[in-house]
Amino acid sequence: MISRQLRVAVAAPLSGDDAAWITQHEPRVELMYEPDLLPPMRWAADYSGDPEFSRTPEQQARFTQLVDSADALYGIPDVDPSALARVAAANSRLRWVHTMAAGGGSQVRGANLTSEQLERIAFTTSAGVHGHPLAEFAVFGVFAGAKSLARLRRQQRDRQWSGRWSMQQVADQTVLVLGLGGIGSIVARKLDALGATVVAVARHDADTAGVSRIVRPEDIVSEAHLMDAVVNTLPGTDSTHHLLGDAFFSAVKSGATVVNVGRGTVIDEEALVWALASGQIGFAALDVFEAEPLPADSPLWHRDDVLISPHTAALDDREERRIAELFADNAGRLLDGTPMRNRVNTVEFY
Repeated sequence: MISRQLRVAVAAPLSGDDAAWITQHEPRVELMYEPDLLPPMRWAADYSGDPEFSRTPEQQARFTQLVDSADALYGIPDVDPSALARVAAANSRLRWVHTMAAGGGSQVRGANLTSEQLERIAFTTSAGVHGHPLAEFAVFGVFAGAKSLARLRRQQRDRQWSGRWSMQQVADQTVLVLGLGGIGSIVARKLDALGATVVAVARHDADTAGVSRIVRPEDIVSEAHLMDAVVNTLPGTDSTHHLLGDAFFSAVKSGATVVNVGRGTVIDEEALVWALASGQIGFAALDVFEAEPLPADSPLWHRDDVLISPHTAALDDREERRIAELFADNAGRLLDGTPMRNRVNTVEFY
């Protein structure tokens, strides 16, 4: 059992202001926080930190002692699944690990923990914290496709003043939103507010604002011909791997827009390149990719009809405080024995 105090080792970069906010709003948290043991952030919410950072042997010994004596971890040490595996094995008192990423389940999966460790330790993610920034990027991507951004960029580059053409209206479009979690539900509301018809993909029925109807993942190919755009917000799991592939792209309405703010593995990039080249897909706005950084030889780099964002659409200046707020709330829930938010499913790891 955890005591009335929760010893938390800060294993990810955390500002002094946010550290103070956590302990002020949940006084039962004892933060073990040594900033010099953590890499400096290069930009907002850069939890991996400066890659040039390294600890001296003495610092590494202090850091190891810190995480091995904690009840909970704020972040996965060094954002490294193997480091998580080491701590889980060495620290029998560890009961909770909070991941900075919304899709932190993949990091937990990568640690290859034992069934005993997965049962003993609660894992939570920062899902929902990034919902509004990612939803804005998703809406931006749908608009970019509807308003012929690829053609506009190309003509501007070539200084070509062409004849006029009719642009598509988002208000007239049917958009398929994959997933109704913290991101997908916000995407649905924003698109609905713009007049679009939103069809959501989910495994279970849900009464979600802005959604006209729900279809099952196994039915997306049969529904594809109705879709002007598709927005993926799903996590990367075995069941979502290449969910958008040859079959879907062949069936979707010609010239459709694809937006990905979920996980890169949901889209078969080879199939997407074919669909773009054939005109079956008219535009793709991608914030995530199967391999990151996107390899220099990827054909996606060279296409006017692809907008590449280096996995940055989720970031905004308030993210770090929102994660601190979520952490403080979950710390109270853990200590009070009430259900925690954003628990990782340790079967499918999302």
